[in-house]
Amino acid sequence: MELTTPYAFGKTVDASFGEAEEKVRTALAREGFGVLTEIDMKEKFRAKLGREFRNYKILGTCNPALAWEAVAREINIGALLPCNVVLYTTDDGRTAVVVMDPVAALGMIGNPEMTEMARSVRGMLERVLAAV
Repeated sequence: MELTTPYAFGKTVDASFGEAEEKVRTALAREGFGVLTEIDMKEKFRAKLGREFRNYKILGTCNPALAWEAVAREINIGALLPCNVVLYTTDDGRTAVVVMDPVAALGMIGNPEMTEMARSVRGMLERVLAAV
């Protein structure tokens, strides 16, 4: 199933959470992205609130060459970085993979160069999703 919001896009897959995460990480690496940050929301909610939650992980990803170019063109762009990729277990036991839409995020700046770069990044992230 395709997942679309005004700020993100993704899909659900018939794979375990661990399998989907492995595929996402591999596909991100193929596109030149590394994972800078990783937040395990299930664990954080358990540790901080004593509450149980579904598998839910946020991967803060970055393509260093593109980040360099973006910051060189728009110094305050760091407020919108990195590109987040979210994985979570759905109610039916499948795994959702959702990525931040860089066109939505960077399009609000009003800088045509950044919007064009965002379109390129979106294409990369679409290929990541296609590989999962």
